[in-house]
Amino acid sequence: MYELFKDLGAWLVGGEQWTGPDGIGHRLAEHLQYSLLATLVAAAIALPLGLLIGHTGRGAFVAINLASFGRALPTVGLVVLVFLVSGLSMWPVYIALVALAVPSIVTNTYAGMTAVDRDVKDAARGQGMRAHQVLFRVELPLALPLVMTGLRLALIQVVATATISAYVSFGGLGRYVFDGLAQRDLVQVLGGAVLVAVVAVVLDLALAGLQRALFRHRPAQRA
Repeated sequence: MYELFKDLGAWLVGGEQWTGPDGIGHRLAEHLQYSLLATLVAAAIALPLGLLIGHTGRGAFVAINLASFGRALPTVGLVVLVFLVSGLSMWPVYIALVALAVPSIVTNTYAGMTAVDRDVKDAARGQGMRAHQVLFRVELPLALPLVMTGLRLALIQVVATATISAYVSFGGLGRYVFDGLAQRDLVQVLGGAVLVAVVAVVLDLALAGLQRALFRHRPAQRA
């Protein structure tokens, strides 16, 4: 075991491991590209949906059950299915990652909107605000902490799952895991897993710090 961790440490800090098209730096950039793009697309889909459901109160059943759907979604199976339809491309990976991220964003956005005090909304309407003004000037600002929590959860889930890009012969940090398994190289497999975990933890801490800084004067809200 000691030798394994020693070899893992040498693999992670070796200069040759960080350079070239197969180096950690390049694979990390690919992994972040897949993760950030998928999360942005998911946010563009899920935020309006969550805001609409939370504002109107209609479709709450959809928002509540999307969380269970996201947990039950067979990500690799979805990748294979889309791969069979679309052929060799990044589309299967992006579709799977977006489908994974949407439920967290929708459910947290919906939860944030429903947590806004009804009296506050009634007071805004009493002052003559129209529906869209109540939504964007009152409800959304108050719901933002939970909305950001949803985005944070979605991004971390996507980062952890983006390793599947290597399953269909593309890049990212998952390349080390799949190549290591194919080559029976345990050090490379562990190295890829450690890198993915570190990226997920660093992003989580960074987003949590940003969230605390933005909302430090507000009472804490939980999903």
